[in-house]
Amino acid sequence: MAGKTASGSAKSKSEASRTQAPRTGGELGHLPEWNLADLYPSIDSPEIAADLDKGLADCIAFEEAHKGKLAKVLAGKGGAGKLAAVIKAYEEIEDRLGRIASFAGLVYAGDTTDPARAKFYGDVQDKLTTASSHLLFFTLELNRIDDAALAKAVEDKALAHWKPWLDDIRIEKPHQLEDRIEQLFHDKSVTGRGAWNRLFDETISGLRFRVEDNQELTLEPTLNLLQDPSPTKRENAAHALARTFKDNLRLFTLVTNTLAKDKEISDRWRGFEDVADSRHLANRVEREVVDALVAAVQDAYPRLSHRYYRLKAKWFGMDQLNHWDRNAPLPKVEAKAIKWEEARATVLDAYTGFSPRMAGIAKRFFDERWIDAPIRPGKAPGAFAHPTVPSAHPYVLLNYQGKPRDVMTLAHELGHGVHQVLAGHNGALMAPTPLTLAETASVFGEMLTFRALLARAASPEQKKAMLAAKVEDMINTVVRQIAFYSFERKVHIERRQGELTSERLGEIWLSVQAESLGPAIHISPGYETFWTYIPHFIHSPFYVYAYAFGDCLVNSLYAVYEKAHEGFAERYLAMLSAGGTKHHSELLKPFGLDARDPAFWQIGLGMIEGMITELETMG
Repeated sequence: MAGKTASGSAKSKSEASRTQAPRTGGELGHLPEWNLADLYPSIDSPEIAADLDKGLADCIAFEEAHKGKLAKVLAGKGGAGKLAAVIKAYEEIEDRLGRIASFAGLVYAGDTTDPARAKFYGDVQDKLTTASSHLLFFTLELNRIDDAALAKAVEDKALAHWKPWLDDIRIEKPHQLEDRIEQLFHDKSVTGRGAWNRLFDETISGLRFRVEDNQELTLEPTLNLLQDPSPTKRENAAHALARTFKDNLRLFTLVTNTLAKDKEISDRWRGFEDVADSRHLANRVEREVVDALVAAVQDAYPRLSHRYYRLKAKWFGMDQLNHWDRNAPLPKVEAKAIKWEEARATVLDAYTGFSPRMAGIAKRFFDERWIDAPIRPGKAPGAFAHPTVPSAHPYVLLNYQGKPRDVMTLAHELGHGVHQVLAGHNGALMAPTPLTLAETASVFGEMLTFRALLARAASPEQKKAMLAAKVEDMINTVVRQIAFYSFERKVHIERRQGELTSERLGEIWLSVQAESLGPAIHISPGYETFWTYIPHFIHSPFYVYAYAFGDCLVNSLYAVYEKAHEGFAERYLAMLSAGGTKHHSELLKPFGLDARDPAFWQIGLGMIEGMITELETMG
């Protein structure tokens, strides 16, 4: 395990100030740590203090200059151009505030148990909330401008640039509240949802799992043991997870109940009918499209997960797999740690084969230290690509352990990173992509890497192992995430009638897991607590269906790519470059795809089914 930064020492002030060589991860080679100095030199640097002060001053000045005057500005001479200039000024402020927020979040993710980082993160959140409260009026007031007047104004070239963003915020209009209520929601977020999110993060990072009498691990390495070749290690890890989750069940239950109620209050005030409607609106996707995806995946459970796990149980010589064997490597297949340099070369070669331009962008993440790869105590679990702001660049966090899945995770997060770089030219307001399309580049990057690896398979056994691993990843991305979505729906719907007990949460979890995994998986006591560690339930309710959306969409895209390579890469990169300026229907049109067509989802699901059929023919 990588070394720990000492809390309170000079090193703990900021990861940005580190300039030493990348950390050595033993058999994994040199694992890089990110250089956050591209954002700010350190958490106590004069630059960040100055930007916090300037951010507040700019927000106050912006409010004083423009609040209550937007409609009058638009109605005056040259109004469209003047309003465009105001929006540009607003975007510049958002970029500066976003840079500060990104830096604080990334420093905190590096070690959520470090008191100095936690205090810095909390203080920055407080100051940014105070500053941005002076900007709340802007989108609310824009949405009160007469529809006809705004429609005529965006015909002007200067304002036409902002039309996608104006259309986007216009969609929010029916759910916006009176200014002072919006102000209250905003100001209370730090002590409300934000505080509960932070409590969850710090609790998860502080958990220790006793997998053996003399060994305690953090969450990531313990979860990693569920993929270990040793059945004993997998079982010990599962029991360790269950014990520690159970010991903390009261806290996780309280967090879940509180945040579900918080969301219900917000939804009720804003007039959302369904528990997931606010997420659909944020994703710019219609409820019926998501419902069609969910129905298609649930209908495919027997053909996908049930069928695959039955096949895998046969490979293991069992009637049923224990739940801790679900992601176990295939028996009698050699597993070796994949060094970082090999992982880097694998992903970049796969990207180059598709598009040298895409590979060139991905290479910058390695060359310019935009990646943090080693495991450290206190480091945020999992993996992510954080876009920061267009005036800077994205960063990628991994917990790299040399598994084939870690290589796929690297390909996944670099896909996000490439997408974020390509979309950056749209600016802070229009670069962000709805979550349904945000997973497109990441999953496509995984698919490119997988296909490149599969083509190099040295033996039928290795090809079988790789196909099986890919099927499992796709099941985890599609079937498992839709099961997560079903769990969330049940929890949020029941929470409207009152608090849910730990036992009830466990019952709901087991019901959706049993339905999705099928009869070939034996679920043992203890698994009812495994809902507790899923961060998406806490940070981004109903986010999870975006993974299934992205995977099925990419499978459909890849089917188009296999039929006609010529010009595909250019169209694909153009789609990523659009950022948040176009609806999913407009972005998919050049590929002849339509997510509103029920047959669309069958293309993606059919690719998974075809891989399972191929595995069955291998015996």
